[in-house]
Amino acid sequence: MVTISIIEDNVFARTAWETALNSEEDFVVLESFSSCEDAIVSESIKKSDVILLDIGLPGISGIKGAEILSGINQNAQIIMITIQDDDKSIFGSLQSGAMGYLHKSVSPEELIEAIRLAIKGGSPMTPQIARKVLKSFHKFNPSHDHDKLTEKEVTILNYLAEGKSYKKIADEIFLSVDGVKYHIRSIYEKLHVHSRAEAVNKGQKLRILSKL
Repeated sequence: MVTISIIEDNVFARTAWETALNSEEDFVVLESFSSCEDAIVSESIKKSDVILLDIGLPGISGIKGAEILSGINQNAQIIMITIQDDDKSIFGSLQSGAMGYLHKSVSPEELIEAIRLAIKGGSPMTPQIARKVLKSFHKFNPSHDHDKLTEKEVTILNYLAEGKSYKKIADEIFLSVDGVKYHIRSIYEKLHVHSRAEAVNKGQKLRILSKL
């Protein structure tokens, strides 16, 4: 049996969800609340497998409530159901412990399916919300400084790995010792290291070295 708690200040939405969920043979709504304050002190929260939570609540917001409730019941799957679809609400909820995020336009059938998905370990999201989350990852483009190593710097790093001296490297690539030192400083900065050993080790881990 899947036990559910609902936190929603709109009595019509709350009643509709409760009716739809209780119609499922393996679902039971333990209790419904109009605020996080009421839910936090209830024993039902500790017994809930799923918590349906609105964001725009009087008093403690749903985002703060998710953080508190996930602390009370770490095993509960918290699903936000809200009209708010701005980035702050979405990511604030997910960071606070919510495992799903649905728009209030969700149908009873979609809500039931979302709960079943959450119980199985999934993260149910309304399509437009999921697209926003994916777009945020697409925008995140971490800097791979090692990709910025020039061809000459890669060559020098390989020579460093072979144990060649600065003078020997300078002779090999027809550059002055000072020029070699300049490139080595650049290599250190890009790889975020401070010594030859660290640079070689980082080069091995990043598979930059071609001669080893």
